[in-house]
Amino acid sequence: MRSHLLNGLTAETYRRSVTEGVERVAAKLATAASPFTGITVDDLAPRVDSVDLDQPLGDTAAALDELEEVYLRDAVYFHHPRYLAHLNCPVVIPAVVGEAVLSAVNSSLDTWDQSAGGTLIERKLIDWTNARIGFGPAADGVFTSGGSQSNLQALLLAREEAKAESYGQLRIFTSEVSHFSVKKSAKLLGLGPDAVVVIPVDHDKRMHTVALAHELERCAQDGLVPMAVVATAGTTDFGSIDPLPEIAELCAQFGTWMHVDAAYGCGLLTSLKHRRRIDGIERADSVTVDYHKSFFQPVSSSAVLVRDAATLRHATYYAEYLNPRRMVQERIPNQVDKSLQTTRRFDALKLWMTLRVMGADGIGELFDEVCELAQEGWRLLVADPRYDVVVAPSLSTLVFRYIPATVTDPAEIDRANLYARKALFASGDAVVAGTKVAGRHYLKFTLLNPETTAADIAAVLDLIAGHAEQYLGESLDRAS
Repeated sequence: MRSHLLNGLTAETYRRSVTEGVERVAAKLATAASPFTGITVDDLAPRVDSVDLDQPLGDTAAALDELEEVYLRDAVYFHHPRYLAHLNCPVVIPAVVGEAVLSAVNSSLDTWDQSAGGTLIERKLIDWTNARIGFGPAADGVFTSGGSQSNLQALLLAREEAKAESYGQLRIFTSEVSHFSVKKSAKLLGLGPDAVVVIPVDHDKRMHTVALAHELERCAQDGLVPMAVVATAGTTDFGSIDPLPEIAELCAQFGTWMHVDAAYGCGLLTSLKHRRRIDGIERADSVTVDYHKSFFQPVSSSAVLVRDAATLRHATYYAEYLNPRRMVQERIPNQVDKSLQTTRRFDALKLWMTLRVMGADGIGELFDEVCELAQEGWRLLVADPRYDVVVAPSLSTLVFRYIPATVTDPAEIDRANLYARKALFASGDAVVAGTKVAGRHYLKFTLLNPETTAADIAAVLDLIAGHAEQYLGESLDRAS
């Protein structure tokens, strides 16, 4: 069994085995005619269940043959131009090279004596991101597993900085279309059920700052503590960007921590055309970025950034076996000192490779392309009488609803849209997402693939309409 350990003696086996795997994936990428096969849970589950994990195949080629059956053939391929659903991006090749390297070397980014150069690379990338945000030399941060963890850590810091007599006094303010992780984080942080105050949004799905000001004033009048305002730069459903400068002014006025969830909109940090859309982000106390959304990085690759490095002390714990306090005086950089995680992957290497091969402008060009594609999609939807579209895109998301010419019952229209989404997924021809707006079912394009074209969008709209019309026709037949 030692022949399976990766070391100097097995380097050739490693090269051969990984090459076999890469060749299988490359073949799938080159031949995938659609983003999905349409396989059902009932069809796929028995294949996976039939695998006896106590009976190894003993051979990489055989294991890859099996993997073709249980995974590769029916995987959802985000690289396909008609995958238009969630915030999943196609990935750039330099990042995938970085993934291969970091998996093999297997550095753990918690302490210097486990990562050495990896620690410095991650810190360099944190400094680079902070400079892009506009933070000063006192800023810092750390890579995380994703936006939910980044938001959790930011709100942990905000809770500790608020210094309330009891957690029951603390209030977090966020828009009605912000990410669910804000409420989830409040619960994990031990705050009360009333801790999150939801602020309404305007027609463009941006936080209504007049309402925010009113709620902050009421909080002060009630003797409560405004712990944080969470502004969103790229909401999950609409891609909308809250008015960051106005929110920053209110946070300064009320002495409130300002967190910007830019998990989606962080791509604008490299944009050559639209960077000004997130002006005001430099006034935040903390920022979430998800490189695995709009920097075209493989999952996972996220970070939480802070304007004042001293606030990260609230996540610090010293363990004698790992990062004893004396290491601070010895100036030994241990990333675990500022992370919620201990063992942690060297995910920063993927972004490092991307920047060293493509450069920031290369990332920005790709993100600008999908933002411009969304504008084309918006024009198609506005001109199409079959569809109602909610709001013009701020980033690369479109939310819309099929509206039949003859049916007026909102519930029946809901069912037609739900059916169309499911039928499209089952066909494998395209994948789109769904959400609710004002209690009604809508469909959603999240455009993160520069290879997607306006023609792809038009074709998928035709497919959706066809499925919806089929449902409505069958519904009328059943009713008659």
